[in-house]
Amino acid sequence: MTAASEEQPGNLSMAEKAYLAIRDQLIMLDIPPMTAIDDAALARSLEIGRTPVREALKRLEIDRLVVSYPRRGTFATAVDITDLAYISDLRVHLEPLAARRAAETAGEADLELVGELVDQLDSMDFHSMARDEVMRWDLHVHRTIYHAAGNPHLEDTLIRYDNLATRIFCVFLDRMQDFDSHVMEHSALLRAIGSRKPDKAEQLAREHVLNFDKAMRSLV
Repeated sequence: MTAASEEQPGNLSMAEKAYLAIRDQLIMLDIPPMTAIDDAALARSLEIGRTPVREALKRLEIDRLVVSYPRRGTFATAVDITDLAYISDLRVHLEPLAARRAAETAGEADLELVGELVDQLDSMDFHSMARDEVMRWDLHVHRTIYHAAGNPHLEDTLIRYDNLATRIFCVFLDRMQDFDSHVMEHSALLRAIGSRKPDKAEQLAREHVLNFDKAMRSLV
């Protein structure tokens, strides 16, 4: 089973579909950092019009995934390790909050999904998986926790910063010897949420962010 997107594609507008598809390419570095964005080529590859693509690029600029320059065009933003400190400074406060809220308030449907993720993660061999598949699982687990927290504003904010952190993760993943242990930290976190242990969930989420920050810095 592969990790699903946090959004359901069935009822999405063309602009939303373009946004999600291009965002995914930028996060996973399929569109490399600092690459010029060809909106016409993107429209052809996604089989949609250029207007939805342009609308999507405007949103992605707010997300800090692309940047536009007058008379030069739009480019994928650089992946700058110095940004990690700023991102971690926010995530170390917001990720524990989301984990606590999820443990306290998640509904039965969310808790069932959390339990399913634990079972799947515990049986997976991440060393045998492709980089993109590992990263999509990491994203999926975080998205599940954000949604279970029940605060759409917190969810939107965390998705944005997790996307930026994931781009950094993608750059260094091939150099990490124990990336599977980082991903498997999710198992204990999800168990704490599923068992409605907010203090434990909060603690584990904070440790997860700090461990990620430390791991990335050790590779620079």
